[in-house]
Amino acid sequence: MSTNALNDLNAVPVLELEKNENSTKGDFPKPFLDVNPDNSQNVNSVSCLSTAQTRAAEIHGAGVGNTEINGVEVGNTEVEYVETESLTDLPAVDATLDTLMGRLDSKNWISVCEALNNVRQLSVYHKDKLINLLGDLIPKIVKSLKNPRSAVCKTAIMTCGDIFKVYNDSMVEFIDPPLAQLLLKSSQDKRFVCDASEMALIVMTTWISPSLLLPKLQPYLKNKNPRIRAKASMCFSRSVPRLGVEGIKEYGINKLIQIAASQLSDQLPESREAARTLAAELQRFYERSQLPSCEDSPQSENNISWEAFCHAELSTLSAQAILRVTTIPKEGSGS
Repeated sequence: MSTNALNDLNAVPVLELEKNENSTKGDFPKPFLDVNPDNSQNVNSVSCLSTAQTRAAEIHGAGVGNTEINGVEVGNTEVEYVETESLTDLPAVDATLDTLMGRLDSKNWISVCEALNNVRQLSVYHKDKLINLLGDLIPKIVKSLKNPRSAVCKTAIMTCGDIFKVYNDSMVEFIDPPLAQLLLKSSQDKRFVCDASEMALIVMTTWISPSLLLPKLQPYLKNKNPRIRAKASMCFSRSVPRLGVEGIKEYGINKLIQIAASQLSDQLPESREAARTLAAELQRFYERSQLPSCEDSPQSENNISWEAFCHAELSTLSAQAILRVTTIPKEGSGS
C-alpha cells in the first residue's frame, strides 16, 4: 500500500469538491460532452483520437482557458469520449509509442487526451507492447487523474478501466496511486466524473483477483473521509463473493465478518448497505460450509450455528448488529 496515496486521501476534507473550471461537462457514458446551448454555435468538436494531432497544430497554447480554432474563439472545446468497444487500432504503432510519454506530459490538454486514448488503443490491440511500460505509464495517468480539466480527468479514468481489464493482476503492484484517485473522484460531486470513476472501480473489482485486491482496499475502509470509506466498502463487498468457498476460507471468514460488523456502524448509508450485503454473503457461505458436517454427523463439533459463530468472533453488540441484518428474512421462523 502506498503511504503517500493514503496520506493524500486522509488529508482530503469530507466536503471537498473539485474547483470549478471552464471545462466542458457531460454525462457518462454518453459519447460526447454536453455543451452549453449559449455557446453551441461557437464550439467545434475535437476527437481525441485520429484528429487530435492535426487540431493540436492549429491550437497554439491550448489549455484550460479559451482557445482559438480557425480564427473563432471558443470557450469550451467539446471532447469525444470513445467507449472501449469503439476503439480502433492504431495505423502507426511504433511511431505512437515513440512519442507517447512526451505527449502524456504535454501542456496541451488535447494532446494529453489523445495520448491517453492511445494508451487505451495500445492496451487493447497491442497488450504486449505496453506491459513493460506500466511502471512509467501509471504515474503519468495518475497525473492526468489529478488534472483540474474534466476532459483530461475523465479520459484518464476511462484509461484506468481499460488497463484494469486488459492487465488485471499485473496491475496490482502499481494500483495504489490510481486506486486512491479513483476512490476520491468517485466520492465527489462532479457527476459525470464520479460516474466514470465508479465504472472504473467496477471494472477493477471484476477483473483483478479479489485475493490480491482486498488487502489493497482494506486500509480505505478506515479512511477519514466517509465518502471514500463508502466507495471502498462497496468495492470490498463486490470483491468478496468472487473469492469463492476456498478463497473465503483462506482469507478468513472471521476477518471478513469483523470488517462487515465495523462497517455496519458507519455514518453513510452506502457503507452500511455494503456491510449488509457482505454479511449476507458471509452467512450464505458459512451455512453452505456446514452442510457436509450436518450430513455426516449432525452432532459434529464443526456444526456451529451462524448465531453462535457471530457471538464467538465478535463483541456482543457487533454480533447482535450482524444477526439483525442477516436474520430479517427468517423472522417468525423461531429457533
